[in-house]
Amino acid sequence: MLLYAAFLVAWASTFGFGQAEVASWDSTYVAAVYEHRVILNPDPHIPLSRLDALQHMRKNLAVYEEQAALAARQGAQIVVFPEDGLQGFNFSRSSISGYLETIPDPQEDTWNPCMEPGRFNNTEVQQQLSCMARRHNLYVVANMADVQPCPLKTEPTSSCPSDGRWQFNTNVVFRSDGLLVARYHKQNLYFEEAFDTPPQPEIISFETPFAGRFGLITCFDILFYEPMVTLLEKGVRQLIFPTAWINQLPLLDSIQFQRAFSLGADVTLLAANIRSDRLIMTGSGIYTPFAATYHHAQSGDPEEGRLLVARIPVLGVAAEYCRVKETATDSGYCHHDDSPLPSSTFTSTMMYDPFKFAWLNGTEGHLIVCDGAFCCRLQFQRSPQSKSDEFYALGAFAGTHTVNGRYAVQVCAVVRCAGSEASSCGQEVEEAETKLDFVLEGEFGSKYVYPSVLVSRYILEQPEHVEKNTDGRVTMKHSNTTGGLVTACLYGRLYRLDNE
Repeated sequence: MLLYAAFLVAWASTFGFGQAEVASWDSTYVAAVYEHRVILNPDPHIPLSRLDALQHMRKNLAVYEEQAALAARQGAQIVVFPEDGLQGFNFSRSSISGYLETIPDPQEDTWNPCMEPGRFNNTEVQQQLSCMARRHNLYVVANMADVQPCPLKTEPTSSCPSDGRWQFNTNVVFRSDGLLVARYHKQNLYFEEAFDTPPQPEIISFETPFAGRFGLITCFDILFYEPMVTLLEKGVRQLIFPTAWINQLPLLDSIQFQRAFSLGADVTLLAANIRSDRLIMTGSGIYTPFAATYHHAQSGDPEEGRLLVARIPVLGVAAEYCRVKETATDSGYCHHDDSPLPSSTFTSTMMYDPFKFAWLNGTEGHLIVCDGAFCCRLQFQRSPQSKSDEFYALGAFAGTHTVNGRYAVQVCAVVRCAGSEASSCGQEVEEAETKLDFVLEGEFGSKYVYPSVLVSRYILEQPEHVEKNTDGRVTMKHSNTTGGLVTACLYGRLYRLDNE
């Protein structure tokens, strides 16, 4: 599935970039991501010897080797593999011990594992990844388990675990000659008993000769301030995103949020996910603010890996993160003096949060739904061929999400409901036939707003127009969808309120 850069100039104008930035693109590069079906340890709670753990990981490394070779043959200069792709999931702190390697800090040690295999003990995985990069002349990004010693202290505030070592979920980057150039320890863990949170957030990026600087984040990091926003505020516009993302419609399917993040943050995102039907994991892509190459397995598809390769532009350095169109004037779409009074609403649970909803009745209309002081507005028109037995609602939520993570959000979303009952709005729906032209608008308390349009059978659409104003108002306009609308969403993050 590919959205071509025919949208490029229109999208640049929408965000107020204009021709200057487009013209500054004097180079492109070829990126690859691999969605991997992990060969799993059948009983991850039982510790393995180092030899047995290596034999297991080498099965996955053999797949990586094949895919790196295939990516290189297609001209890739960098290939990204997913989170947990070498060892799998659900280890305890003790049972993962055979999989751990001590990864040197490349800011302190210059080391090419392929050329100096004897320099550090128990680094067989790093050696194989390094030689893979060297053999195929491309940058290799992988995720693995790192162990680092820490000083045991008696102070109650010491972050050193009682066993005297830190265990980290870790991204590693090997240059095309095999040199280890970056190591990043995941900050925001998601029910990962085997791993520790780093004592301090790590802001890690690395330079390449073909595309400049890339930043590193992992999975759940994408929803939080550190390290993601700090990287963006430092001017990093190309992010690498190994993930083991559990899909959850209607708002946080993998490709849905990957696309939304790339658009809202104005960055390139190289996202590599795991492929697992049992764990509801699929969805990887190569995203720029102007185009997307992505894959999302459908129900009944073979459970197998998928390599994606695309040539994309090198993005210039942004003057500031998430630049907005510098105008406080009316957008001309939703915000009119003759706007109706707030619509009659009901409450239903979506993504474990109590959303306020209003039905989209009739073939066209204008709705306002508020959750407290936060209001969402919608103008819509159904296509004449729309099915009468499909029900839609406009939802609004402002508050702190507290299930499987704690973070503050403001969300405006148009969703297809699973049925005619109010309680069905917010349930997971994968397919739809109703096509809607719409303008969706919210007045957000944050500039960090991520827009998305998802239609039937996991197809992403590029919004026709997204405008961010200095007063916090965000407007998304879209029409002529290629398929039935599943979700249209403006997903706002209020990072400053996460700990309140």
